[in-house]
Amino acid sequence: MSETRNVLVPEGLEGERVDAAVARLFGLSRTRAAEMAADGTILVDGASVAKSARVMAGSHVEITLPSADETPVLAVVAEPVPGMRIVHDDDDIVVVDKPVGVAAHPSVGWSGPDVLGGLAAAGYRISTSGASERQGIVSRLDVGTSGLMVVCKSEHAYSVLKRAFKERTVDKTYHALVQGLPDPHVGTIDAPIGRHPSGDYKFAVMDSGKHAITHYELLEAYRHASLLEVTLETGRTHQIRVHMAALRHPCVGDPTYGADPTLGKKLGLERQWLHAMGLGFVHPGTGDYVHFESTYPDDLQTALDRLADMS
Repeated sequence: MSETRNVLVPEGLEGERVDAAVARLFGLSRTRAAEMAADGTILVDGASVAKSARVMAGSHVEITLPSADETPVLAVVAEPVPGMRIVHDDDDIVVVDKPVGVAAHPSVGWSGPDVLGGLAAAGYRISTSGASERQGIVSRLDVGTSGLMVVCKSEHAYSVLKRAFKERTVDKTYHALVQGLPDPHVGTIDAPIGRHPSGDYKFAVMDSGKHAITHYELLEAYRHASLLEVTLETGRTHQIRVHMAALRHPCVGDPTYGADPTLGKKLGLERQWLHAMGLGFVHPGTGDYVHFESTYPDDLQTALDRLADMS
């Protein structure tokens, strides 16, 4: 059976195109939302609409996604990924700087580009165990989150790094722009995360959830938001987004978790301001500790510049 999901359009998305609004409300890619509009699986106030139609605040948006049984078998398709940068490459691993709008690997409901497809198109050979569409993947970044991730090229590297992530010996550093000013300025969030009761591909702090720990430290305070350095002990889905929302300081540009769409729009953001800045671990081949760093992509830097002008 297909899955139906629905939501009301908030005031901050008034006047947005249907594909852009649906992408932000439901956490889909804009390409995927446009395809759904073309297929007639997006309804606004009960009527199918074109991707370029504009939404009104208070309108009821309903989308229909196919069930897993109706979805073809997943496979890695070699497809170049513009903007994906190779940070490091050797016989065991390849570290990439993933652009926004790119998934880690093929998945149900996703028709956009992915890291494994980009690596295949560039001639990289990934040979590890596990499902073919997820070979070499030991950790993932959300489609809407940019930054560093490692893909294992050998079975040995896959085994070693998979265990390292599980045992929390990998150093993962993010920068996040959140609404308001967290108090205290340095803190730890220790709260379990589970699937949101609505089931709309959201997660929430729940007593029945999985153990999750997030550390944060203020880097810079602006008039409307704060730039934080965040380190993770665990790697739950949407962990930073969920934990910061639980503190009532959601990531800017993340209406899925309660951010003010108006601020995100003023800053020119079409996704959450969240970037994987640093990644460090013991190299599975050499045994040496290695650390990799990234820089802000253009959309996040532009948002920071605009925010500074507003302060």
